[in-house]
Formats: sequence, C-alpha cells, structure tokens
Amino acid sequence: MQPPRAEKPSASAPAAAGPSEQCYEITHDTTYRYASPVLLSQQIAHLSPRAMPRQRLFAHRLAISPEPSTRSERLDFFGNPTTRFGLYVPHERLSVQAVSVVGVQTQDWPEPAQSLPWEAARDHLRDALSGHAPLQVDARDAGQYRFASPFVQLGEETATYAAYAARCFTPGRPLLEAAQALSSLIHAEFRFDPAATSVATPVAEVFAERHGVCQDFSHLMIACLRALGLAARYLSGYLLTEPPPGQSRLIGADASHAWVAVWCPGIGWVEFDPTNAVQPAQGHVTLAWGRDYGDVCPLRGVILGGASHAVDVAVTVMPVPLPASGERHAPA
Repeated sequence: MQPPRAEKPSASAPAAAGPSEQCYEITHDTTYRYASPVLLSQQIAHLSPRAMPRQRLFAHRLAISPEPSTRSERLDFFGNPTTRFGLYVPHERLSVQAVSVVGVQTQDWPEPAQSLPWEAARDHLRDALSGHAPLQVDARDAGQYRFASPFVQLGEETATYAAYAARCFTPGRPLLEAAQALSSLIHAEFRFDPAATSVATPVAEVFAERHGVCQDFSHLMIACLRALGLAARYLSGYLLTEPPPGQSRLIGADASHAWVAVWCPGIGWVEFDPTNAVQPAQGHVTLAWGRDYGDVCPLRGVILGGASHAVDVAVTVMPVPLPASGERHAPA
C-alpha cells in the first residue's frame, strides 16, 4: 500500500534565495479510505525531515488515527528517520498527519567546471570498489548507489541510457558540469504530465514516451548516471513554490518532490533537480534519500483486508519565522 508519488510541475520554479536560513512549517496529510474493514496493518513512514549540515529540524509531530497498537522510531539503513507502526484493530480509515518545522540554509554548490573529469570519477569509484585502490569510507558509501535497484533497472536498456547521457558526458568534461547539462537536457526534452505514469511505470517506458513526473525524471537521470558507472542517489522531500501573482498560498496545494545527487570524489554528493533544471536551494527540504523511490516512499506497508481503497494526500509548505535561539518551535 503506497500513496501517490512525489510530484511537482516544472512550471513551478523554486522560490528565490532569501536570508542565510529560511524556516518552513510543512504539513503532510495522508488519508486512506477502505471499501471494507482492514483487520491488520503494518506501516513504515518516511515523514520526518533529515537533520543535515544545511538543514535543521526544530520540531516534528506525527499523528496517526486510529491510535497504533505498536509504534517505534529508528533510523533505516540509509540513516533516514522512520516510524514503524501497527494497527491490530479493524478500521475503515487510516489518517497520518506529519507536521514539521525545518530551517534550511543557503547552499553554495561547487563550481561545476572545477570538478574532475567524469571518467576519472568513474574510474576512482570502480578501482576503489574492486580493491585496486584504497577503499575510503565515502567511496564505500557511494558504491551502493552505482548499481541497479528495483525502480532503476539496468538491463538491456543500459546502453541506451549511456548513449543518451553521452550527449552531455563528452570526453574529459568535468563531472558536475556534465551532470548539470544532463539535468537541463531532461528538463528540456521531457514533458511533465501527472496522468502519464504510475508508481509502477518502468524507466524504459518513461524514456520512450518522453513524459512523467519528478519521480520519473529523477529515476531517469539516475539510470543515465549509473549506466556510465557513476554513483547517483534519489532524494525525496518538498519544494517551496510561489502562488500566481495576486493569489494567496493555498493550504494543501503543494506536493512531495524528488531530485538527484551524484557523487564526486573529493567533493562528495552534489544535488540536481531535473524537473526544474536547477540545483536545490533554500526552497528544497530534504526528507530522505536512498537508491530510488522504493527506499524512501513517504508511507508504505501491508494490510490484511480492506479490498479496494482510495487515498487523499495534501501537502502545505508554509514559510514561518525562525525560532529564537535555543527555542523549539511547536507545530500548530
């Protein structure tokens, strides 16, 4: 059981960078309605934003109805905060509301042209993982994002993705410059269409049909990077967008978002948003990262009973004042 995917139209550009740190209150509501009672439900939620050098979590609250029979918090394999809960009483409705207060600092990404050639980055990772060079901790972590994963299959299409990426990854081109060009290429050649794909749509179909949503574009960019032997991971989160001129921000009108990070030796992970052809700034709030969407789905699990179901998701990203020094901001 999974809610709708992360989506955000490319027409909605990120808000311009403001002060050194911007604070947001994010409300993420998910409601399942079942055609018949669910007798048992086991769920995992990725709904608490990560604490990171450029991102501070001031407060977080996860309200679940009906009240879970069991509930626990832990970090998953990738270091993402997760909540696991079980419902062992019959229910025809499940509501999960996450309210988070997050501060996001300005991000100064490295100058793309100053990164090493992309072939050197590929070879560095390959040699480290094969034992022909010292295996550094960051290379060991990056290595797991170099291979196929459930939502990013690399089979007979690998050569196709590599050929597409080769339009940007020309010989000797700096890695980050090429990755930035690939992000812009996907933005230019693929049409955002929330009705065109589903969570199960393969990357190969997205590539052939040239349309999809931010999840699809992120998976495609990851497939292209991995096809070249590079390490790329999937990030989920939220994107602050500005309402049209003269209109107020609508409660529940926002959505989840997705983007990509590529690993560059000597620099680390550098992020790109192919849906908007930008590098994430203060308007991007990170929830979690993993190999692909399946690792970071906001809410997933298994149920016994329920027959068919309908799901409603509403997300609101609202700028709020930064809490005073040392103060914890309580979600409304």
